[in-house]
Amino acid sequence: QVQLVESGGGLVQAGGSLRLSCAASGRTFSRYAMGWFRQAPGKEREFVAAIRWSGGSTYYADSVKGRFTMSRDNAKNTVALQMNSLKPEDTAVYYCAADLLGRGSGNVKEYDYWGQGTQVTVSS
Repeated sequence: QVQLVESGGGLVQAGGSLRLSCAASGRTFSRYAMGWFRQAPGKEREFVAAIRWSGGSTYYADSVKGRFTMSRDNAKNTVALQMNSLKPEDTAVYYCAADLLGRGSGNVKEYDYWGQGTQVTVSS
């Protein structure tokens, strides 16, 4: 069983920054790929970023490329999402997810465990 707990969401003005964190349980955390997804009201959950076990391979949605950076610390069982130059369209609930097979894709169906989500609101 893997438990994921997100933190760091909040309200920020357009152009501002936020840093999301996700703390994970599990002895084999370093083997998982981790992902961030988001879901806005009335929309489907969408991929934001993913990172494979080593942390050297990251993958971003086109909509956030160049603005968001995902990182992981396997010693602390945490992943982070640094979000810069935020836009109102980034407003959503952000979810951390774990892929136990380590694939690290943008496919929501390939993730086995999910956090409860943290709200990010960007005002214009």
